[in-house]
Amino acid sequence: MNDSDGGGGRAARPRRADARRNEKTLLDAAAAVFVASGVDAPVRDIAAKAGVGTATIYRHFPTRADLIIAVYRHQVEACAEAGPALLASSASPYAALERWIGLFVDFLVTKHGLAAVLRSDDAGFDALHAYFLDRLVPVCARLLDAAAAAGEIRSDIPAIQLMRGVGNLCIGAEHDPDYDARRLAGLLIAGLRLPR
Repeated sequence: MNDSDGGGGRAARPRRADARRNEKTLLDAAAAVFVASGVDAPVRDIAAKAGVGTATIYRHFPTRADLIIAVYRHQVEACAEAGPALLASSASPYAALERWIGLFVDFLVTKHGLAAVLRSDDAGFDALHAYFLDRLVPVCARLLDAAAAAGEIRSDIPAIQLMRGVGNLCIGAEHDPDYDARRLAGLLIAGLRLPR
């Protein structure tokens, strides 16, 4: 009996890993399509980008709101996980901060339209916003602290204020193809540098 249970458990694990990979593929494709075309993009475009049929999208995400929320949470997690990885792999804490802010800008541009989709569900929107803050403010703070400790940037900027500033620079970016929120966020981060 134990052998059967153990074998069944082992067989189930790869399927769960495959399911996670498939969901990540769907969410990455949806995020890319949302950036290019907004959250109202046709599901067939997302399916084509992911290399699956539309039925697969609907099986995982029965409503557009489900898909948008899943993309939002997926990108929050990716942004949160990127912070420590960038600190470990970048030439300096400042370089890690710069790269992370670029990812954060990409995330913010992707999430435009989320508020409109969730407008009827203030509690759901509030919960997502709290989740966003809980996951990303500590990551940004860690990057700022590391760059300040290395003597690369000033140390008097709270993470939440920097994130709000970057967020404000991203407002309206989806409506003007000549507006480069990433470049402006880079200029903001450059303004944190200490003179050498």
